Amino acid sequence: MKISKLLQATAAGLVLSASLPALAQVKIGVMASSTGPIAFVGMPQKNAVALLPKKIGDYNIEYLVFDDASDPTQSVQVAKKLLGEHKIDALIGPSGSGNAMGVLAFMAEAQTPMLAPVGTSAVVLPMDDKKRWVFKTHPNDDVISGGLVAAMTKRGVKSVGFIGRNDPYGENWYKTFAPMAQKAGIQIVANERYNQQDTSVVAQALKLIAARPDAILVAGVAADAALPHAQLTDSGYKGPIFQTHGAASSAFIKIGGKKVEGALIVGPLLAVPDEIPDSFATKKITLEMVNAYDKQFASRPPIFAAGTYDAGLLLLRAIPEAAKKAKPGTQEFRTALRDALEGTREMLASQGVITMTAADHSGFDHRGRVLMTVKDGKFSMVHD
Repeated sequence: MKISKLLQATAAGLVLSASLPALAQVKIGVMASSTGPIAFVGMPQKNAVALLPKKIGDYNIEYLVFDDASDPTQSVQVAKKLLGEHKIDALIGPSGSGNAMGVLAFMAEAQTPMLAPVGTSAVVLPMDDKKRWVFKTHPNDDVISGGLVAAMTKRGVKSVGFIGRNDPYGENWYKTFAPMAQKAGIQIVANERYNQQDTSVVAQALKLIAARPDAILVAGVAADAALPHAQLTDSGYKGPIFQTHGAASSAFIKIGGKKVEGALIVGPLLAVPDEIPDSFATKKITLEMVNAYDKQFASRPPIFAAGTYDAGLLLLRAIPEAAKKAKPGTQEFRTALRDALEGTREMLASQGVITMTAADHSGFDHRGRVLMTVKDGKFSMVHD
């Protein structure tokens, strides 16, 4: 069941709450950076709350939606407020990888499940006593990296230059990609970083080109992923430029324009909804998500919205299981909810198929990923 847009701003402008029945029995906090530098991620995530179920089994669901203004310090404050004052049963959020890394310790201390719609797999890997309370609602980097390495190998790539964001997303991508590339016989001949707010990466681009790689991999997110790509093009690089799933956003194409034509991206099916083959088990649910978002907001959903949507699907399955063991609002319920989330098996989601384990709290496999390119200003599947 989908819910209409029921979020309303409070006088402070930071807190939004779903207008649900007063007797809501399960409280879900949502932390989305709808303002600030990563609002391009947080706004679609906040929007997606309107698509989440307002009733699961015999329980009404109350969504308490807060904006942390893209500030990790505010993320912690919001988490404490949701845990202490509102006594939430679970949290969806926060939006940024760094924000999520700063919050997870508090969620673990409170023994409350956190469904993190972020890019970096560092929130769930390596698994430990704190991260066992966190579930990542986007595919882990190794799933996407495996697709990229396969695409590079098929194209005869033997050397690659790497440039990634100077943050948990970029760092974890290098740690994930490097050993997989080496195993495939691909040598990394250059390793550069850039900051999200940089306006020029020409120096890094020139170093990459000087290393004469067969291909270059950019590990960025949305608009900022376009900057290295465009400046590599401007600097004369002629080889293929690969991108992670973080670039599977309309903002990447909008900012990069013609300079990112031909980019090779491994990302989720929802970026190419009109081209999904019938053979994909998740086609129906992916199209349901895309069409519902489009109907509500008159635009195609970026992948960031899918992280919130799939978190809702996980809760849709897990809450009834947890409710068999304890009453919502209790620690016993939160523990049972964590266990039920970890017990997810073969669940169809908008980004693929999810099977959680004690060691894998993302659970996505290769069945939701596709190789795409930018052609004539839009994403298109590569059939090879």
